[in-house]
Amino acid sequence: MDPDPLHGENELAQTRTTATSEPNAFLDLTLLLTLSTLWGASYTFIKIGVATIPPLTLIAARTLIAGSVLLLWMRVQRISMPRDPAVWRRFFVQALLNSVVPFTLIAWAERSVDAGLATILNSASPVMAFLGTWLITRHEPMTVRKSFGVVSGLAGICLVVGVSAFGGLGQQLVPQLAIVTATVCYAAAAIYGRSFAGLSPAVPAAGSLIVGATLLVPASLLVDRPWTLHPSGQSLMALAALALFSTAIAFVIYFRLVQTLGSVGTTAQAYLRVPIGVAISVVFLGESLSTSAWLGLGCVVAGVAAMTIRTSAESRSAT
Repeated sequence: MDPDPLHGENELAQTRTTATSEPNAFLDLTLLLTLSTLWGASYTFIKIGVATIPPLTLIAARTLIAGSVLLLWMRVQRISMPRDPAVWRRFFVQALLNSVVPFTLIAWAERSVDAGLATILNSASPVMAFLGTWLITRHEPMTVRKSFGVVSGLAGICLVVGVSAFGGLGQQLVPQLAIVTATVCYAAAAIYGRSFAGLSPAVPAAGSLIVGATLLVPASLLVDRPWTLHPSGQSLMALAALALFSTAIAFVIYFRLVQTLGSVGTTAQAYLRVPIGVAISVVFLGESLSTSAWLGLGCVVAGVAAMTIRTSAESRSAT
């Protein structure tokens, strides 16, 4: 790996900026909005799915279906999977960070947490990613703007979690903290996912999902005994949409954008998906947000925007 990941990413971004035409830039922005919509809708799909499907089985089926669809698509496109054991070990780590742990935690939490709140809590992943890079890899300078983003994002989480947590003496605290834990996993996955540069976007997407399914399916068979379940048609339709659109297609778009926009640009989907995800949950599930949750939403969006939007001066210094 590049001993200075940020410097390497900046040089790569400069090369891409020179080579990229306006149509390609428009395509990237379109894909970014598409990814935000697909992931924003996933919280509503999960909420509908877990109504009659246990969380572990829902996520096992999600990863298995999505991974299988991607493998089939790769076969049609004649894209081969790597055979190097070292790459598959990285797929294992990516699967834990990007699907197995966060998918399961969010699905379990949404049995009691509204989809809109889950969307807000999960939108702080870029804030967590920055804290991780600043505290561990130390290649991100702590500017005033980024400091504001960290404080605003964390304040938003406190506004969403804090009020209901104290009022219910923990009734909502544990599942909401589970979603925050999933957010930390996504942040770590975004940092670790940069190591797949050079691979077709479908390869790490399919590889990590197949590894995730390999871990989750046996656990589902042992714990939930899926053959004894009686899921509703609505839950099955939500599962299909979750696997095909919010996982298989979304993962390919995600890894593609990491290569074209870079990790910083791709994290913009986190705050784009907040209003999309909340709007979907309000319209289709009839959910509503408290005043403190709306304030938290505003803080999280402002914080993530401050963390991800570069000024023209920063863009020039990066190149």
